[in-house]
Amino acid sequence: MKIDLNSDMGEGFGPYRLCDDEAMMTIVSSANIACGFHGGDPDTMARMVRLAKANGVGIGAHPGLPDRAGFGRREIPYQLDELRQQMLYQLGALGAIAASEGQRVQHFSFHAAMGNMVNRDPKLADMMMDAIRTVDPQLIILAMPDSEIERAAKRASLKTLLLFLADRAYDGQGRLVARGLPGALIKEEDAVRARVRQFLLSGTVTTLDGATIPMPAQSILVHSDTPGSVELARTVRSEIEATGGTLAPASAVVG
Repeated sequence: MKIDLNSDMGEGFGPYRLCDDEAMMTIVSSANIACGFHGGDPDTMARMVRLAKANGVGIGAHPGLPDRAGFGRREIPYQLDELRQQMLYQLGALGAIAASEGQRVQHFSFHAAMGNMVNRDPKLADMMMDAIRTVDPQLIILAMPDSEIERAAKRASLKTLLLFLADRAYDGQGRLVARGLPGALIKEEDAVRARVRQFLLSGTVTTLDGATIPMPAQSILVHSDTPGSVELARTVRSEIEATGGTLAPASAVVG
């Protein structure tokens, strides 16, 4: 079975680095590259594209709200059309940088608060997906299972790839546990390894309260800002390989 391993990358700016992007790029199969608003800048984006090219990693756009201080995790009450233009601005910037390196943006993944806002509003979700389809109808949308983003992408006839978050806890409804709550972040190697193995072998995940629920995903996400993210990504990759899975970028998994 083909499995994508992806990470949000290039989320520093200037001389500041959030994680070891060079090391992470040798582990993952897809990179969600920050596009300059919540993180990233033109030089960082170019560096990420070149690293992805050198390592055969799929390039994805990872746009967020223009809020560096809050790392794009604070919701800001923009008008729907403002959010649409912010997304397009970032997608266009990465697309131009990728094209200049002989590459193309293959997939798309919202960051944090922007994604939360889109997921709550079917009208906004449709606006975003229609705009993405106009720019590039071949873009693959990374989304949580049974999310408004997934449904809107399908309405727009865009391909989707569903995510399993190896380093985040789930509640009984299959939603992510809020970051501020106890147990929301999973950093211990043994715990991550067990969760990934369960997902790969049975297509399920154990929730924070101990229930077992289906997890219909084909891509595993490791956040680069999770402490020890590079080692966590290595753990996830080793489990994929140990269970007979084949690591592949989003474009190869979706086909």
